[in-house]
Amino acid sequence: MLPLFQNYPGLKEKLPHVPLGNFPTPVQKLERLGEKIGAGRLYIKRDDLSGEIYGGNKVRKLEFILGQAREKRAAEILTFGFAGSNHALATAIYAKETGLRSISMLLPQANAGYVRRNLLMGFQTGAELHYHRNYFAVIWGTLLVLAKHRFRSGRFPMVIPPGGSSTRGIIGFVNAAFELREQVKAGQLPEPDRIYVALGTMGTAAGLILGLRAAGLKSRVIPVRVVDRKYADAGNLARLLRRVNAFLSGLDRSFPRIEYPETDTMIRHDYFGDDYALFTPAGMEAVALMEEREGIKLEGTYTGKALACLIEETERNRGRDQVILFWNTYNSRDFTPLIRGADYHRLPRGFHRYFEDEVQPLDPGYKKDI
Repeated sequence: MLPLFQNYPGLKEKLPHVPLGNFPTPVQKLERLGEKIGAGRLYIKRDDLSGEIYGGNKVRKLEFILGQAREKRAAEILTFGFAGSNHALATAIYAKETGLRSISMLLPQANAGYVRRNLLMGFQTGAELHYHRNYFAVIWGTLLVLAKHRFRSGRFPMVIPPGGSSTRGIIGFVNAAFELREQVKAGQLPEPDRIYVALGTMGTAAGLILGLRAAGLKSRVIPVRVVDRKYADAGNLARLLRRVNAFLSGLDRSFPRIEYPETDTMIRHDYFGDDYALFTPAGMEAVALMEEREGIKLEGTYTGKALACLIEETERNRGRDQVILFWNTYNSRDFTPLIRGADYHRLPRGFHRYFEDEVQPLDPGYKKDI
């Protein structure tokens, strides 16, 4: 049984859940990286290993989102992201596993090797991919696609917000906090003082903050912003947390009401860079250091920037003997064999430029063939 349900049995009957991942994900001490940056008690939460085909933080969210889809008897789900969206890909993969058809409404972003791989893998799963030039186009495109599918099947697809950061999806990370508490109790790591995590659609951070408070842990979540500030700030994060808290308390009155003022939010804003999905020198240095020291692969859009923040703040406070946890939200499963030989020309025309144009200069594949 999920740790959240063990602690609040009243939630089990009211929250449909589809088991998709390999949980609990391991906790690992980063000895070599810790030695390099002066952190004697540095750990990583390996959510990159959360799924057999595709890992990362989206699997936790999708267990509850697809549970809701099953409850609604949905046949199709529609979601949003940028061209290389990890969420859109994870949704496509796990929707197929549960017998659902997936539709992805995608926006432009800076080019990178992972964008190419994610697009090809999404296509290989049978997902319906739509390219939109801007936010205005995606709004109208979504209305048209919803109408088309309603006309074709008699039902609208179930709509999932970007990043899977719906109320149901965020519960996946409330549960993750209880999972972490069990690992602390088992002696796999001391209770963390600080937990660093990338902040995009804010669902991962909101779920962790709420779950940690409910679980009685004193760990402070340090969200590192990797999207434009208008989408991720203290006010929006606090409102998201309160919404999920109210939902859970409404389902089970024993679930605590958490007082969470915006002033408690510790968002780090200085690691975003110039635009979404544009890699930064500090982020890519952090990616290289993690692979060199620990053999763990990160990427430049999310986890590299979060780790860069952790490294800088740890080195700045080298004398402090804190327990630091890096929550790895990236997928580390290699699906290259599944896309080998795939022809990008079969994708909608708007995506072709990601295969025909050069990747951004800080990408490891810059000026190299994929």
